[in-house]
Amino acid sequence: PTGTLTELDAEKWRRGWDLKVFGFIDLTRILYPRMLARKSGVIINVIGAAAEMPSPHYIAGCVGNSALNTFSDCLGAEAMRHGVRVVAVNPGATETDRQVVRWRARAEKELGSAERWRELVTGFPFARLGTVDEIANMVAFLCSDCSGYTTGCVITIDGGASHQK
Repeated sequence: PTGTLTELDAEKWRRGWDLKVFGFIDLTRILYPRMLARKSGVIINVIGAAAEMPSPHYIAGCVGNSALNTFSDCLGAEAMRHGVRVVAVNPGATETDRQVVRWRARAEKELGSAERWRELVTGFPFARLGTVDEIANMVAFLCSDCSGYTTGCVITIDGGASHQK
């Protein structure tokens, strides 16, 4: 949920973490033992760049993403001894259907036309949002044998936005 520490009550905070943080952890708890048994597998946790670009107005998500980055690091440090790799991927602003709907609504309100939404994203790196294919291509690479020595780390795909502080 969006909101500051004082705006979010305990129920909203816990509901958000139950879905995001414990969703990742619970699914991993189901699949990880199977990977250990066969001594192979790759877990890619696609989390989000909010851990690297903290915002007080998205505190639950930022802290949740940080927790998932650390979860991935910790599990990756153990998993490699068993032939399993774990990597976190943090996409930045990405042109998903959900994001386009939001940008189109904002463009309609601010520019008078939803079709002009791309004008609003020129402040992002490379004057655009990232694409789903760019994220998917990285995930496919990380799952492949071409990336067989990659584990216990966080890969950020945000066009460099997290370095523009």
